[in-house]
Amino acid sequence: MIHEVDEALRGLFRAEALAGSQVTVVFDAPTREWAAKVSAPTINLYLYDIREDMRRRQRGLHNEYNEEGVVVARVRPPRFFKLSYLITAWTRRPEDEHRLLSALLVCLMGHDVLPEERLGGELAALGVPVPMTIALPPPTDRSFADVWNALGGELKPSLDLVVSVPVTASPRYPAGPPVGDEGLRVGFSGLPGAEAESRAPAGNGGLPLYGTLPDGPSPERRRAEEAAAREERGGTGGGRRSGIASRVSEEES
Repeated sequence: MIHEVDEALRGLFRAEALAGSQVTVVFDAPTREWAAKVSAPTINLYLYDIREDMRRRQRGLHNEYNEEGVVVARVRPPRFFKLSYLITAWTRRPEDEHRLLSALLVCLMGHDVLPEERLGGELAALGVPVPMTIALPPPTDRSFADVWNALGGELKPSLDLVVSVPVTASPRYPAGPPVGDEGLRVGFSGLPGAEAESRAPAGNGGLPLYGTLPDGPSPERRRAEEAAAREERGGTGGGRRSGIASRVSEEES
């Protein structure tokens, strides 16, 4: 994605800000050694920082559909990364450098996003706008003087261009087969006294029933049999107690 942004910026500057001129557009680090070799008017776009744009991060997954409109996979939404460019002009006279920077500033202020006709490769196929900002205050964790100190060069007038480029490199999760017309079926296989699946009896509207009990006496019949057994055990115990009481009374007499 980064090289595609480089080519888009190069084409934009050559078509609008530098039209008809012989100014060269490069992406080298503007060090002292490089500056000593510059012999022609040059615009330098030095990419000095790459970090994620957390404000544009999205959650969830996006569906991928086939020709029949069926979901075949799910992917994460693109994540945006901020590419920070330090733009400087290099000529023999400071006045010419200021004219070049002015032309670049007017060109960039006319676009909130990279023009679609300048995009190519994956950026064009993705179809997502590529926002950019120009000459905003730097973040609190760095300054442009620090950038120049790191390069070992002298401080020059510059423009800070930030391009938020989408990156789609993420895992792809294949989707399962679609559910048929019969709907989702749930079974209870492995449970004692339960069947994996049963047919719906007549009169229930065609809805399936699951986990039916095996054939056997109804709950009412089981309760009646248990009550009869309790009465039988109670009668036998009462007769035994009456026989013992009669023998005790005879002995006492």
